[in-house]
Amino acid sequence: MALLVVLKLVAVTTSYATGNAGGIFGPSLFIGAMLGGTVGTVAHHWFPAYTATPGAYALVGMGAVFAGVVRTPMTSVLMIFEMTQDYAVIVPLMIANLVSLFIASQLQHEPIYEALAVQDGIHLPSAETRKRYGERQVIRAMQTATQLLPAEMTVREALELVRSSEFRTWLVTDRRGVVGVINLARLERELAAGPDKASANKEVGDKKVGDLVDALAFPHVHADQGLDLALERMGANQIEMLPVVNRADVHKLEGMVTLRDVLDAYGVSRA
Repeated sequence: MALLVVLKLVAVTTSYATGNAGGIFGPSLFIGAMLGGTVGTVAHHWFPAYTATPGAYALVGMGAVFAGVVRTPMTSVLMIFEMTQDYAVIVPLMIANLVSLFIASQLQHEPIYEALAVQDGIHLPSAETRKRYGERQVIRAMQTATQLLPAEMTVREALELVRSSEFRTWLVTDRRGVVGVINLARLERELAAGPDKASANKEVGDKKVGDLVDALAFPHVHADQGLDLALERMGANQIEMLPVVNRADVHKLEGMVTLRDVLDAYGVSRA
């Protein structure tokens, strides 16, 4: 059995190195069974009264090597139990799987299937990628909302306020809470008029800011959503700020997230 372990390792390595068809599932089970059988034979020879038969060691070795190679400890537990229908092997198998998984993770950080996929030019999302995605949520980048325009403010007053600020996008609020988002370009377009439209320009300037936004459908995000979604919505609406609202009440303002906040979260330095 010890000789078969060595020969199988050479055979599998040669098969992959030459580009021939091969697998991981079968070889890992075979190598684990032979390795476990070898350890069980030696242990049972020297301590026959305290150890199980070599077959039990072969089963545990089969599951432990599979768990270490494929990084799926519970799969091998279910697989070995289906083969034996014996609960007695579950506890030692779980212990062996955890030890095998720990050692394999320390020696090789990238699982075998992910390494083979990268070798073939296939890039799958890793656990680290999913972890980073979970960390890049709006709640981690949002800040207290301070750029607020009352809905009753006129367009002319709002334009003067926005022009004097470093922010080009402001949140519109009324008694309900946030009701929309407006930027400098939109305010300037509202006041834009030809020489023959001076009177109309005056009427537009006295128009309320709240009349320029749709209180039922305005761009926003929730605290548990990803920053990629916030960036997408900023681009779609040509704005640099989004209100962070409550899921139970779209008008309840919890904060705001700016384009600069999103870029900082992704490590994009200021130009």
